[in-house]
Formats: sequence, C-alpha cells, structure tokens
Amino acid sequence: MPKNKYHMTTLSLQDFPQQTYDKVRYADTDRQGHVNNAVFSTFLETGRTAFIFHPEHPILAAGASFVIASLHLDFIKEITWPGRVDIGTGVIRIGNSSLTLLQQLFQHGQCVARAETVIVQVDDASGRSKPLGEGAKQTLTTWMLHKKA
Repeated sequence: MPKNKYHMTTLSLQDFPQQTYDKVRYADTDRQGHVNNAVFSTFLETGRTAFIFHPEHPILAAGASFVIASLHLDFIKEITWPGRVDIGTGVIRIGNSSLTLLQQLFQHGQCVARAETVIVQVDDASGRSKPLGEGAKQTLTTWMLHKKA
C-alpha cells in the first residue's frame, strides 16, 4: 500500500462512513476450500458501487463514468464459506477528477483485507478525465476518513 497516513492502519467497520456487505457464495471458493483471491476484488467492487451510486448522495456526473487508475490490495486473512463479508469504504484523498478510497473487508468482525483504490471520473464521450462537481466534492468531504490516534 502506498505510504500515507493510512499505511498499515486497520480500522474497524464502524470507522467507515459507508458500509455494505456481500454474500460469500460456494462458487467463490477454490480447491483449498477458501475464497479465491480474485473474489476479494469483486467484494471491493460491491463496496465501490454502493459508494459511487449511493441513492441519496450520487457523486457521478451525468455523461461520465469512474475508472480504476490504481488498486493496491493487501490480503490479511482468508475468507471462508458460508457467510458474508462486510465492506467498509471511505475517502482518503479528493483530487480534481479523481479520488482515493480506502476499503477494508471484514468477516466475523475481523479485517481480512485492505485496499487503496484511485478512481478517476472520465467523460463518456471523450474518454478523458472530467472534473468532479462541487456537489460531489462536498459529499466526498463528508465521507473522508479520519485517522485514529
């Protein structure tokens, strides 16, 4: 994970301004009997989708999409089936057209993975970066994470 004030910091699910969950499916498991590492990214996507398309506070501009510019994922523990995964998502940086999210996955109350993702808003027609709107920036500011002392 890039060196910033959140490097190696493990937060609790309640520390995240946005929280959701996903069901662990039997098909998510591999030959070793635990959830395949590729599925961790799918769980993170569930959290990002709930975040970006929040029904009460949408942040995506009309005619735009978000694309991933960078994803750094640290695997901490295995995820097992059956069950669910809780997903915490918060903002750690707001740029002109990009934002950096910190996400953590939890199972049975324990952090099992931590990810830092940079996503960029792009104009659908041109494919170029598109500045975040003022309303989006205001909403994102309320979803900023505050490092625990």
